[in-house]
Amino acid sequence: METKSESKTVREPMVTLELAIEHGLTEEEYSRILEILGRIPTYTELGIYSVMWSEHCSYKNSIAVLETLPRSGGRLLVSAGEENAGLVDIGDGLAVAFKIESHNHPSAVEPYQGAATGVGGIMRDIFTMGARPIAALNSLRFGELDSPRTKYLFKGVVKGIGDYGNSFGVPTVAGEVYFEPCYEENPLVNAMAVGLVKHGEWASAVAKGSGNPVMIVGSATGRDGIHGATFASEEITSESESRRPSVQVGDPFTEKLLLEASLEAIRSGYLVGIQDMGAAGITCSTSEMSARGKSGMRINLDRIPRRELGMSAYELMLSESQERMLVVVKRGHEEDVAKIFSKWDVQAEIIGEVTDNDRLVVWYEDEIVADVPAESLVLGGGAPVYTREAREPEYLRETRAFDPASLPVPTNMNAILLDLVGSPNIASKRWVYEQYDGMVRTNSVVLSEADAAVCFIKGSLKGLALKVDCNSRYVYLNPQLGGMIAVAEAARNVVCTGAIPLAITNCLNFGNPYKPEVYWQFKEAVRGIGEACRALNTPVTGGNVSFYNESPSGSVYPTPVIGMLGLVEDVTAAVTATFKNEGDLIVLIGSPTTGHVGGSEYLAVAYHTVAGDAPPIDLDCERRLQQCCLDAIGQNLLKSAHDCSEGGLAVAVAECCIISRNSFLGAEIFFRENHGREDLKLFGEDQSRIVVTIEERNLPRVLELTEAHNIPMQVIGTVGGSRLRINDSVDLMTEAIAERYEGSLSRRMGL
Repeated sequence: METKSESKTVREPMVTLELAIEHGLTEEEYSRILEILGRIPTYTELGIYSVMWSEHCSYKNSIAVLETLPRSGGRLLVSAGEENAGLVDIGDGLAVAFKIESHNHPSAVEPYQGAATGVGGIMRDIFTMGARPIAALNSLRFGELDSPRTKYLFKGVVKGIGDYGNSFGVPTVAGEVYFEPCYEENPLVNAMAVGLVKHGEWASAVAKGSGNPVMIVGSATGRDGIHGATFASEEITSESESRRPSVQVGDPFTEKLLLEASLEAIRSGYLVGIQDMGAAGITCSTSEMSARGKSGMRINLDRIPRRELGMSAYELMLSESQERMLVVVKRGHEEDVAKIFSKWDVQAEIIGEVTDNDRLVVWYEDEIVADVPAESLVLGGGAPVYTREAREPEYLRETRAFDPASLPVPTNMNAILLDLVGSPNIASKRWVYEQYDGMVRTNSVVLSEADAAVCFIKGSLKGLALKVDCNSRYVYLNPQLGGMIAVAEAARNVVCTGAIPLAITNCLNFGNPYKPEVYWQFKEAVRGIGEACRALNTPVTGGNVSFYNESPSGSVYPTPVIGMLGLVEDVTAAVTATFKNEGDLIVLIGSPTTGHVGGSEYLAVAYHTVAGDAPPIDLDCERRLQQCCLDAIGQNLLKSAHDCSEGGLAVAVAECCIISRNSFLGAEIFFRENHGREDLKLFGEDQSRIVVTIEERNLPRVLELTEAHNIPMQVIGTVGGSRLRINDSVDLMTEAIAERYEGSLSRRMGL
């Protein structure tokens, strides 16, 4: 650790408009800073405003749109944006804290540390709420798997997630991985964490009480991660490789100690507030906590423990070194709190105090290097808010002109089904999740055999169903519909386990918002998300917006990832997707099969085309379908339940045959529909459909339920044998399907 005597004063450059623009600020924004301060900012102040007014911290180009989402109601205990993470009541005096965030840009430059620190950061958001993390999820997007760069990024990201999560001791229970050419240079790495906290024991990220001491706890501060927030607010370019210093370095073992120390300190009652030092480091935590408490802070940077020599005030304020927290302590309990952190071998130093004005005043080497109104820095305060120009993209004219009738009729459905189950977007991700410890803490109930992960809550019969979901092709072809489907499918997946959908968090990954076509995609997708959340009563607890996901080759598909939380009242009755018993009836409930292939995996795999429109969805029908499924599970009528998604009905049934680790069961399937092309019926991705199995004796009761909910139902086959037969089109051994499904990803990775 550096002491003051080892420090060397660094002469700060003169601040000019040109320097402000180099920091990512606009001329208008720089003028606004001059107006707020009534003078030219210091270099440190310029750095503070540049990170706090970056898109990553201020949401300046998105907040006006995000405010149209349903951000309260249901079981939410705090409205979106009030705290570090969403908080949802699940009864019995317990609440769930959960959130998802992106670490896309760092992972594009340094995939291992980028992904690892993404996991660490989202975990800190959970335990600073006073919640103990119990589960992690992730949503990953990469380029085509044949690309050497994709393999490099994929391996590094997966290893980073696994190493950090396994060492930290929280299971990774679910996720998704997709491969599309548009993610070649700019992968998406979205990390979600979930924790439990008792009512009345959660903490707030607030600073109040004049004279209360402010502590920095955790790791020493270095130069890693400086300007990480602004790095995340610009496009990936050929120069991005040189931005490696903007990628933080994580230490999961230190974070584990910080977790235990923080939870004990919160339970002690000695804390006023606590916040993670994530994006923008100490700048963000000091300003946001002050603004939230309508107070100020006086900070002395000389007291910050450092691990590098000669750090300037600018560097100390903007460092994003990991595993650090800012803590406001009740005056008189400084020693009590310090002892708690010392017990866990975590460093804790008093670096300042809360004041009764609105100023964030920063001292360094006996000089004031920053004196700014805290509220001027934050979202909802003085940070700028913009509504950008929006324009429908020209490419939609071409994609919507697609006519599926123009496709040649395939002659070998067996080959197509095998190609689909072996495609990287559908094939087993066992190579990925076997690198994660899914059972640490022993809360996991079902993992790979269900449409969503289910974690039981120790001491009760209740469980949490967790899912991340987004079909970015749909959003690319129709952002509003795609946004609706992302929410509906995530909810449908937790419903298939027997869980009631409660709320969502989202990670909205888009290109450059200054491009009208991108901003139109963003607005339309958010509109669709809002419509679906209102229809399904799943309010938005918060989340993350990640813009500037672009490279010289173009923008990524618009990818609004939905993290869904569901509640299972009795985990012993949780349902999986696998076929269970010979002779069970296979039933399709939900919307009729029309053979919609726009944006489908079939179109991409068989014809190398992404075109058409996203499939239509009726949200009222979706709501009734989900309630019907929940009622059937509640009455113990369903042996299995599996959502129809990528690859359509044929792939859904094939997965039900083979995803059990214990044994394979075949099926005889026969459709009564005689209209339309066979390939479209088999592989079309019509929405709001669930494949379930039931005992034959329960057919009348299931029929009664579907009629009561006005949901179509069709018996389409029986479970049994060792082959999957569908009409006269598909006839395959289940072992052949399983071999293609299980081995595809590792073969493509060259393993």
